[in-house]
Amino acid sequence: MDDLRVLVTLLSIAVTLLSVVIVALLVAVTIVLLKVNHIAKNIDAVTTNVASATEWLSPVKVATTIANAFRK
Repeated sequence: MDDLRVLVTLLSIAVTLLSVVIVALLVAVTIVLLKVNHIAKNIDAVTTNVASATEWLSPVKVATTIANAFRK
């Protein structure tokens, strides 16, 4: 009977430790996903800005803008 109590105690400790580890891993994965989402939003903003700047560096766009400014 004493061996059974020790076994139940050890199994309870093992289950508790595994539960803590699983919760910690879920928290870590959630934090990593939030950071990746934040980085993806920043990359999207940078890409949009670069695309806009590239559009303005086009000689056709600059010439059209200058021509439209003098026409008004």
